[in-house]
Amino acid sequence: MTQNIINARVTFRNSPIHVLERFTFRNLESAYSEFKEHSGLEECVIVQTCNRVEIFGTGKNCNVEKIKKTWASLAGLEENAFRESLELSKNKEAFHHLLRLTSGLDSMVIGEEQIIGQIKESITKARIRKASGQHLNTLFDKAIRVGTRIRNSTGISKGGVSVGSMAVKLAEENIDDLKSKEILLIGTGEVSTLVAKSLGRRGYPFFVTSRTLERAKAFSETMGGTPVKFEDVLSAFHRYDIIFVATTAPYFLVTYERIMNAIKEKHKGMMILDLSNPRTVDEKVATVGRIKLMNIDQIAEMVDKNMRSRMGKVKTVENIISEELPVLEASMNRLDVEPIVKDVFKKIDSRREKELKKALQLLNEKDEERIKIIEELTKAVVESIVSQPMNNLRKASEDGNPEILDAATKLFDYKKK
Repeated sequence: MTQNIINARVTFRNSPIHVLERFTFRNLESAYSEFKEHSGLEECVIVQTCNRVEIFGTGKNCNVEKIKKTWASLAGLEENAFRESLELSKNKEAFHHLLRLTSGLDSMVIGEEQIIGQIKESITKARIRKASGQHLNTLFDKAIRVGTRIRNSTGISKGGVSVGSMAVKLAEENIDDLKSKEILLIGTGEVSTLVAKSLGRRGYPFFVTSRTLERAKAFSETMGGTPVKFEDVLSAFHRYDIIFVATTAPYFLVTYERIMNAIKEKHKGMMILDLSNPRTVDEKVATVGRIKLMNIDQIAEMVDKNMRSRMGKVKTVENIISEELPVLEASMNRLDVEPIVKDVFKKIDSRREKELKKALQLLNEKDEERIKIIEELTKAVVESIVSQPMNNLRKASEDGNPEILDAATKLFDYKKK
């Protein structure tokens, strides 16, 4: 009778990103359909990001081999591809894993913000496709609430922990109303990608430039931003309010003279963040009035400080998860007994109404007020008799006592619809 919940996953912990990509589902619609049809799962939610591919499923007879076979078929893999990559969790362990995910403990970067949004998106998509049901909807809703509360109460997600996210955060702290400002990103490498991702997540429009316009265009197609010619940028720094510089040029791109010329044409100040190594912004720029300059060393130091701060909060988060886990487990266990309780109340109330009708006919009772009193009396009697055993049944289910659940199923002749 008890509904099992299983989690099967391939993540960055045991597979490099280029290997992880092989396990992804190109067509979610087809994946949901195949898992429900061929793997014995009654409900299914797929969580898929660049760092993980996970399946949460429910069923009385979850079959891991069928799940692997279906997964392999969908991804075009041999079943032995899972030998060293697949991790499995069931029931309480699966709940614990999901709480670690929503609270940010199981991410590549501790406290990472994106994952909770990705989990929300995953359960929403499953709901739309009617792939999830009462069990997984309840599990994900509760885990998301707990994860959000943990993040808010501990601050484990606060502060940037990549050079890119920290640079954008510093810009936010120093410049009011960033969305209305002109933002320029110079460079299209790894650090520029982190900056672009952070700007994109926050909804800030920006311009991007590189040595060639073609490279800037290719970057903007993937990461967002509006490409502009490199030559046009060097002579027009005055057009921008925030400039992120992340290049490998062996000389200063942002020179003292260029910024002096730019500031003459601006009524307001400018913030420049040099993320290059070696630096490509002349340090003399910091002496120009109305210019705020920060370099890679200053930003990296802040990143390191934030990371240490997050690591210091891990134990607190783990303690909260330990407290929340039994509550979540009890809630999930109770879902198994509610259909029985509902069915019992429905059957007993139907019998009550039938017997009440016969009694009123025998009494030849016509008075509406008296009929109402008698009806309320029958309801109160039934409630007083049935409530205690039903509450005991709920408690047994919450405590994870499947024997009593099975006994109740037989005792009340409950048949799952």
